[in-house]
Amino acid sequence: MDLLNNRSGVSEFILLGLSTSQETQIFFFAIFFLVYVAIIVGNLLIVISVIFDNHLHSPMYFFLANLSFFDLCLSSAVTPKVISDVLRKCKTISWWGCMTQMFFMHFFGGGEMSLLIAMAVDRYVAICKPLHYKTIMSHKVLIVFLLLSWVIGLTHTTSQMIFTVGLPFCGPNVLDSFFCDLPLVIKLACTDTYTLELLVIVNSGLLSLVCLILLLISYAVMLVTIWHHSYSASSKALSTLSAHITVVTLFFGPAISIYAFPFNSYSVDKFLSVFYSIITPLLNPIIYTLRNQEMKAAIKRLSSQHIGSWLTH
Repeated sequence: MDLLNNRSGVSEFILLGLSTSQETQIFFFAIFFLVYVAIIVGNLLIVISVIFDNHLHSPMYFFLANLSFFDLCLSSAVTPKVISDVLRKCKTISWWGCMTQMFFMHFFGGGEMSLLIAMAVDRYVAICKPLHYKTIMSHKVLIVFLLLSWVIGLTHTTSQMIFTVGLPFCGPNVLDSFFCDLPLVIKLACTDTYTLELLVIVNSGLLSLVCLILLLISYAVMLVTIWHHSYSASSKALSTLSAHITVVTLFFGPAISIYAFPFNSYSVDKFLSVFYSIITPLLNPIIYTLRNQEMKAAIKRLSSQHIGSWLTH
């Protein structure tokens, strides 16, 4: 730790935040606080419903519960700090706090990317190989997919952070954002970061773009397959697929916009950053709940059980 601090003259970073207007900051504080509460409640509700409702003990809901957990963790890496900073005149984050925030953002972001791919594989097998679905998507396969998502997330963030932590920072230390993110932090280093910039572009930007293209192609194949099924089956599968496609687009779209462009023309779009780190974890449970009758029924059963137990006591 002392070695790293000796290499860097910067002990903290200054965050400019979203606005300098006091009225606007109060508005953002209220909105972000309510959104974060909704994120916690919505995602935990999905996780608890999948765990305790036997009707949801299937591969699709197994992945959905884990996606909700990753959403909750991804948001928690940024949102609490944003909420606590909104009303402060001087918004700062320590050097180690900044590095930790970036580590967990890319850890859970990379893991969520892997889970979305696993969910696409699950839907592909269910739609295109229905007779072999239970055999292919066995419990062992689900655990392997889940472990891979954690390993890929760890590899994704470590491959970037191991170089970022060693960068010397001798000033300036001002970030035009409301949280620490790799492209902005790397630009403040007082050394040549061209190789690291390329690594971030490939590891975060181009990888997200390639994954999005492959996912959209797989969903297109599934949509073609759905057209050959009966109306009732097609309607249910189409509803599930539309939810998946919406979530994939909301996750990868902002990520590609933020990370896939060269650093010499890089400019953080704060709206996309808010959307990626705060809004998307809120929209995912809403989208899956509103478009999924089984999930809505499970939540109702869970709510009625708790209400009934409270009344009996």
